[in-house]
Amino acid sequence: MSRPAILLTNDDGIDAPGLAALYEELTAIGSVTVIAPRRNRSGVGRTRNGSVTVDDHPWGYRVRGTPADCVAFGLGGGVETEFDFVVAGVNDGPNIGNYVIGRSGTAGACVEAAFLDTPAIAVSAYHTEDFHCYPAEDYEFDRPASLARELLTALQRRGVPSDLGFVNVNAPVDRPSPPIRLTRPVADYSQRVEYESDGDGTEGAVELIDKTWPHVDGYENPLEEAAAYKNRYPESSDRRALIAGAVSISPLSLPHSVVESPALDELVEELGPAGASG
Repeated sequence: MSRPAILLTNDDGIDAPGLAALYEELTAIGSVTVIAPRRNRSGVGRTRNGSVTVDDHPWGYRVRGTPADCVAFGLGGGVETEFDFVVAGVNDGPNIGNYVIGRSGTAGACVEAAFLDTPAIAVSAYHTEDFHCYPAEDYEFDRPASLARELLTALQRRGVPSDLGFVNVNAPVDRPSPPIRLTRPVADYSQRVEYESDGDGTEGAVELIDKTWPHVDGYENPLEEAAAYKNRYPESSDRRALIAGAVSISPLSLPHSVVESPALDELVEELGPAGASG
């Protein structure tokens, strides 16, 4: 089996410990080129810029841009290498649930790769008590990185399914041999708006507070009470795997898949030619 050419990126910045752990693991099985943001660009999803600044780095390239910019540069001809895989991470917190995945820069890099016909793996880490691995310097990311290496090797050996967009992986950093579950992201999200201004609340700053777990606001640790909510989520869900301290592996297709619906077919038929009613 030939050594694959791997584009390694992240959204925590090129100096993040999680990226260093992946670099060490992946260089054992392939030729790795790091193309990563020069600073933390978490939560930017698949945001792209029209132009970026690129500097040399001992492991590859440092980009003043987003994770998706890094992938576009690498796969679009910015370097001579033709990459076999893109790997993003290790993110210093989990990316679970369809809303969080949609906003993740780690996952956004992999969506960009999928649109450019390159298989990708998004790797994120969590701690079974602390939830987020922050500050990242206080945690070890070797276990999620090792799992990513094994998964990439298996994909290369078996072949990548033609309908696979990318694989979203969440793994605990503090369990030596966690169970591995094939999962799917779950939909569970709401938003709370909190006004900071006085008066009638129509002017001034407001806080837009994500509720990606029913019992916490924003980035608070949900795990202390998460067990009470586990039956809210199917056994096959990524959240149920996280509550159990397991590895979650979700194979995902590209976004914006077409919805097949007889009701929508009938609706379009009823609309008739555009402008006909005028």
